[in-house]
Amino acid sequence: MAETMRAWRIGAYGEPADVMALGEAPVPEAGPGEVLIRNRAVAVNFPDVLLARGQYQERPPLPFTPGIELCGEVAALGPGAERFAVGQRVVATAIGVMAEYAAVPEASVHEAPDALDDAAAAAFLIAYQTAWFGLHRRANIQSGETLLVHAAAGGVGTAACQLGAVAGAEVIGVVGSEAKARVAEASGAARVLLRGEDWAGAVKAAGGADVVFDPVGGAAFTGSARAVGFEGRIVVVGFASGEVPPVRADHALVKNYSVLGLHWALYQRRRPDLVAEAHAELTRLAAEGAVRPVVSAAVPFADAAQAVQRLADGGTTGRLVVAVGE
Repeated sequence: MAETMRAWRIGAYGEPADVMALGEAPVPEAGPGEVLIRNRAVAVNFPDVLLARGQYQERPPLPFTPGIELCGEVAALGPGAERFAVGQRVVATAIGVMAEYAAVPEASVHEAPDALDDAAAAAFLIAYQTAWFGLHRRANIQSGETLLVHAAAGGVGTAACQLGAVAGAEVIGVVGSEAKARVAEASGAARVLLRGEDWAGAVKAAGGADVVFDPVGGAAFTGSARAVGFEGRIVVVGFASGEVPPVRADHALVKNYSVLGLHWALYQRRRPDLVAEAHAELTRLAAEGAVRPVVSAAVPFADAAQAVQRLADGGTTGRLVVAVGE
């Protein structure tokens, strides 16, 4: 095994393209309860943008390596790590994986789905777990209900569209452009509305949404409160708009709807058994071809900073993945 590796580092806060730098670093060792993974692909996630800007809920001390989601093969096992074998293909999530190797807690590692190649597998864990927990654990979505998905052409949005369709819901997607509308439709949205239109009025006129999946916040949440139906559930997943909206308790009372928070990483820390169950079910769905990450591009490792910046600029569809060996 090499003694050094290529790794991206952030030494100051700012826009990803400005603060991410590629350099050499020692290959980490697998500590107690850890798995050392030789990375094959690293998915780009919006938390990478927030980490670069110093706005993520976790702030590793500077300098640090970004990247939170990977597909690779087990290179070594630390003391007490027993669930995996050297050479096994796995997926994992942990801060600091935008590098050729990563040492991560064994609890964050899962077997990679055989049905997915490295790029798709790297983009599978966080988005589909987030969508699964949001729709099933938090909102208890039922067949025949109407599901409204914001940013429906994005990584977690396409996952929510696919899983909503699998659950038997009528999926309505909200996107920012006609080009993105086609991506949402291909992911299972029966109807797609543009963000610049009165999408909230259109949904309300059609009877309202039973479940809203909102990774955007800001005006998306405000419109969702207008569009949600009787006993509807708004699942707050994130604030990609950069605006944290106020929740009006009086409005929720009058319309009889619920606002549900979802911080998936909290399940990984507090209920890893539920995460394992969800991964098994999602792996089954992937094997059946019912779900598959929408990977819009796999970029060389040297272009990782530009890929994170593209996500920050808001023009991407599906998922961007960094091919570590390229």
